[in-house]
Amino acid sequence: MSARLSVEVCYALPGEQTVIAVDLPQGATVQQALDASGILRRYPQIDVGVQKVGVFGKIKPLDAELADHDRVEIYRPLLVDPKVSRQRRVEKTRKAGSIEGRRWLLNKDSR
Repeated sequence: MSARLSVEVCYALPGEQTVIAVDLPQGATVQQALDASGILRRYPQIDVGVQKVGVFGKIKPLDAELADHDRVEIYRPLLVDPKVSRQRRVEKTRKAGSIEGRRWLLNKDSR
């Protein structure tokens, strides 16, 4: 094991992505990585008390220990519930008279 961890801290906005590499001591936490990166000063709208953070797509608490080469990610809140968004797309497709999916209805199993 090395005495230092090499970690990336990531935050993405619709038109911008920020990735900051930081070196931390062994046993460092997610909160320490956020503080060391300076990302909370760069983006004051980030509120880690409300927004979720994670490592490689898995939600982690701020006191979770990091491993070498981890990527700490700050997640923005969803603007629309994915289920509602999908339902709206389906309704729009149906109203447009699309024949999408009809091949499954017309292609009966011949067994």
